[in-house]
Amino acid sequence: MTAPLLWQSLKAMVVRYPVMRGMISYSLIWPTGSLIQQTVEGRSWGTYDWWRVFRFSMYGGLFVAPTLYGWVKISSAMWPQTSLRTGVIKAAVESISYTPGAMTCFYFIMSLLESKTVEEAVAEVGKKFLPTYKVALSVWPLVATINFTLIPERNRVPFISACSLCWTCFLAYMKHLEHHQVDTAI
Repeated sequence: MTAPLLWQSLKAMVVRYPVMRGMISYSLIWPTGSLIQQTVEGRSWGTYDWWRVFRFSMYGGLFVAPTLYGWVKISSAMWPQTSLRTGVIKAAVESISYTPGAMTCFYFIMSLLESKTVEEAVAEVGKKFLPTYKVALSVWPLVATINFTLIPERNRVPFISACSLCWTCFLAYMKHLEHHQVDTAI
């Protein structure tokens, strides 16, 4: 298959299955966030943890993008208007419904992908959830309001995926803190 034909097939698939836009974005943005965080950590090309990068890519593309896509579709059906009021409502509902579940899944699933036990994954959620959620509440309501107010629905997941690059760097930072470091990190 030639490159132009492959490109046309990919474009057709993205049009036919809109969730693919977010999956492609997140499978690139999330490992980029991991690489940036590892660079800040002092790593370089020869010392990056490529398995960590791979886990972030798989989690971002195969879990975050579809769940976020589902949330955007549900919230758009519940509140189809595009206004500041509706944007604020969607952001508030997202902050108390989608966000806590997404963060819990992040720490739990990523821990399991690191071959930790269920008990260790639960302990990580217990230690890191609340500090991460507090930071999320100071960032995401504004970003979500902009997303639901100004961005067309078909571009909402890619917009959020671009905004999430910085957030993913923060999550990567929090994920790789040891439990005793969490209290002093934020």
